[in-house]
Amino acid sequence: MDKNSEEEQSTGIIKFTPPLYKQRYEFVKDLVGKYKPKKVADLGCADCTLLWMLKFCSCVEVLAGLDICASVMKENMHRLSPLPGDYLQPSERSLTVTLHHGSVAHKDPCMLGFDLVTCIELIEHLEESELNKFPEVVFGFMSPSIVVISTPNSEFNTLLPGVTLFRHPDHKFEWNQSQFQSWALETARRYDYSVEFTGVGRPPTGMENVGFCTQIGVFARNYLETTESAQSEKPTEAVYKTVFKAVYPSLKDEKYLQNAVVSEVIFTAQIIKQSLLDCLMSEHEEYNDDPTERKSKFQPSMKRFSEDLGNRVVEKSMEPFVNGNVVYIPLTTIFSFPKVNRLCGTFEKLCKFIAGKVTLSSDGSAVVLNTEHK
Repeated sequence: MDKNSEEEQSTGIIKFTPPLYKQRYEFVKDLVGKYKPKKVADLGCADCTLLWMLKFCSCVEVLAGLDICASVMKENMHRLSPLPGDYLQPSERSLTVTLHHGSVAHKDPCMLGFDLVTCIELIEHLEESELNKFPEVVFGFMSPSIVVISTPNSEFNTLLPGVTLFRHPDHKFEWNQSQFQSWALETARRYDYSVEFTGVGRPPTGMENVGFCTQIGVFARNYLETTESAQSEKPTEAVYKTVFKAVYPSLKDEKYLQNAVVSEVIFTAQIIKQSLLDCLMSEHEEYNDDPTERKSKFQPSMKRFSEDLGNRVVEKSMEPFVNGNVVYIPLTTIFSFPKVNRLCGTFEKLCKFIAGKVTLSSDGSAVVLNTEHK
C-alpha cells in the first residue's frame, strides 16, 4: 500500500491531508457504513491497518485478510487480537478475524461467502499472469456483493516529485484513467457487475483534468446467487495457509452472556439495595431524632414487616425490603431494568443464568444481599 513513498511525495508539490493511504481507508470505512456488510475480505492486506480499522465497525462479524507476504502480516497481526477490555465487556455481536497467506491468483473456499471484498493498491503489484487470473478469482469465484479496487492514476504522477516511471519499485504497471476504466468496465460486463468510478487525493485547483491521485472502482453485483448456484463448481481444496485467527468474546456465546447477566444482576441489585438503605436511613433520621432510642437503624421502617417475613415465600409482586441485616430484591424488579431485560430476553433465561451464581431467597424469587456491606 506504499505508505512511505506517498508520504515522502507529499512533501513536494502535492500534500495530502489526511495522508493518501488514510483517505483510502476512510473511503472503505464509509462504504462499510453505507452497505453494512457482515463479512469483509481485504486482499493484499499487508500490515493489517485496514482490517484493524474495520474491526470497530459494529456491522462486521467476519474479517479476512490475504497477502502474498506472510512476514508482514505476522509482524502486525497482534493488532487484531482481542484486548482485555473485550473480555471484560464482550460485544453483542460476534467477530472472527483470520489472516491467510496466499496469492489472489488462486482460488480457496475460505474466501467464499463475503459481502464486501477490498483490493486497495493491489492490482498494480500483480504480474501479468496473476492479473489475468484475478478477475475470475474475485468476481467469478468469490462473487461478493461489492468489490472495491483502488490503484494509482498515472496521469497524476507528473505532480509527484521524484516519480519518473512508477510510484513504487514493486509496481508492475500504473494505469491512466482510461486504461483503468476500460479494464474495469470489461471486467464488470463479463461477470455481470456494474461499476462506478471515483477516487481520493484531489488534484490542485485548475488541474482537475489529471483526476484523482488514487482512482477507485466500486463494483456492485447485478444479481443474487441462489444457494445452489453459489455452491456449484466451487473447488473445495484449500490452498491458502492460515497464519492467524482470533475469535472475539461475544454475548452470542452463552458463556460470556451468562457472565454479563450475572455481573449486571449483581450491579443492579447493589444499586437497588443502596437506594433502599438510603431511603430507610432518611426516614430514621426524620422520625427518630433521639439516638439513645435506636435499637437498629432500620427499626422504624421495619415495623411495616412481620418478624417472619424473611422466612416465608417472597411474593414476586413485592417491592424490595429489608429484614434484619438482609435485603430482599425480587427478580421481577431486577428484570424490569432495561439492560438486564435486553441481555436476558425472558424472565426464564434470567433465572437460568443466575442459578448457582447469585444468592437467592429460599424460593428463588429474590436476590438476597447483606446490609453490612455497602
